[in-house]
Amino acid sequence: MPRFMTVIQMDENVEYEDPGPEFEARMGALFEEITKAGVMLDTAGLAKTEEGTRVTWADGKVGYTDGPFTESKEVIGGYSIIQAKDKAEALEWTRRFLEIHPPHWRITAEVREITEG
Repeated sequence: MPRFMTVIQMDENVEYEDPGPEFEARMGALFEEITKAGVMLDTAGLAKTEEGTRVTWADGKVGYTDGPFTESKEVIGGYSIIQAKDKAEALEWTRRFLEIHPPHWRITAEVREITEG
């Protein structure tokens, strides 16, 4: 079965309010379901960019830039790696994940198949 990476993009400069215990319960139920279905392989949130470092390769030299990366409006806030029968199934799980969040939050999920070999 193909594997897919879902990259979650959020505006790091927006302070999202605590969505409350109902959100946590719904997210926990979805994670339990997707794990029992054998779909979820790995998932995690990421620290803010101020704690990160970008490493670049240009003109034969390696460069390092410590965060925060103020030129980036949306940053990667988390990821998941899932195993699904096809892209349609991967998109369905992603839709369900996004719909758990409060409707006024702005979150983008990019779903891409992991190439093998």
